[in-house]
Amino acid sequence: MDNHETTAKYNIAETCTASISIDDLLNLAEDQKKVPLVPSSTKLTYGTIRGSDALRGNLAGLYSARALSPMSKDNILVMPGAIAANFLVLYTLISAGDHVICHYPTYEQLYQIPASLGAEVSLWKADPSNKWQLNVEELKGMIKSNTKMIILNNPNNPTGAIIPKSILDSIVSIARDGGITILSDEVYRPLFHSIEPIDEEFPPSAINMGYDKVVVTGSLSKAYSLAGIRTGWIACKNKAIIDVCAGVRHYTTISVSMLDQAIAAEALSENCIHALLRRNIQLAKTNLSILDKFIEEHHWACSWVKPVAGTTAFVKFTKMGKPVDDEAFCETVQEKTGVLFCPGSKCFGASNDWKGYIRIGFCCETAVLEQGLTELRSFMEEDFENVPTVQKPR
Repeated sequence: MDNHETTAKYNIAETCTASISIDDLLNLAEDQKKVPLVPSSTKLTYGTIRGSDALRGNLAGLYSARALSPMSKDNILVMPGAIAANFLVLYTLISAGDHVICHYPTYEQLYQIPASLGAEVSLWKADPSNKWQLNVEELKGMIKSNTKMIILNNPNNPTGAIIPKSILDSIVSIARDGGITILSDEVYRPLFHSIEPIDEEFPPSAINMGYDKVVVTGSLSKAYSLAGIRTGWIACKNKAIIDVCAGVRHYTTISVSMLDQAIAAEALSENCIHALLRRNIQLAKTNLSILDKFIEEHHWACSWVKPVAGTTAFVKFTKMGKPVDDEAFCETVQEKTGVLFCPGSKCFGASNDWKGYIRIGFCCETAVLEQGLTELRSFMEEDFENVPTVQKPR
């Protein structure tokens, strides 16, 4: 993506819902008054170090919805994006000699950072033949005396799968028995496009599962279309964990821009959030239907587990029953058509895992997806036969 995302003609690797401007955000608001989000007379200091009261208050309200007990803004620490939030939690809580179990496949940061800190990392592999679900019995067998953390990504990047409520219940029970911290990266929450809150397996935020050693992270980038304001957060009902993260944060990020936080607070306010999520969930549904049609048309070459939530799909391309070289496939497609995808084995894999898989970010502007898939159709007809397959090692 570093090499191609600024020059690609059709970027279908992007994981954010189609970005919006400040004008777009204000036009979505129930109150259409166009007032500055931050008065121009405001002095731009460091601001409130742990995050503005308005933003943390709105976030606390979101986590309190349908929860048994309300959440305080003091249980939230604002960060410059979820990537910084994840890093701070891991850097603060994980040490050399610890053991970490990580949901897999997932965003590489979640297992590479603990490894870089000297922890032993075990990858808890989701099963593509079972709708990318996790096996709780496997988790039980992975627990060690030094297991410090279980890391989840729900909804999942790259598969678009969810961890259902019943599985979350079991994970929390196992963690509680061992006094193990759970880090749940929920950056794609609440973009649920193929499951409804009334479904008995609809996953609540892990923070509301009744265990105070659950830490969750989120941001405005993915579900809320505002990656450019670089605003995310850490939330935990155990304030001691928030406090220790805040202490370490003094040496990494003093605070988050007052301007960014003002925009974030407005986006998450009652004035904007419902219209914004309505827009993005409808975009996801529309675009997923378009991608579904493409997959069905090309079932001879590609297969998937249809995503339930989030903005990404993990699609496997094969020839004569063999997985294609996904890196060569993505490079060739980009070169010949200008369509950008992410190769699964390069971006999400260890060893030979996920050969033949590509990640598609389908929540771009609908026209971009349609035009990109039109180009891909031509490629499949004219050039796919020339894409190499993965050779088994001798």
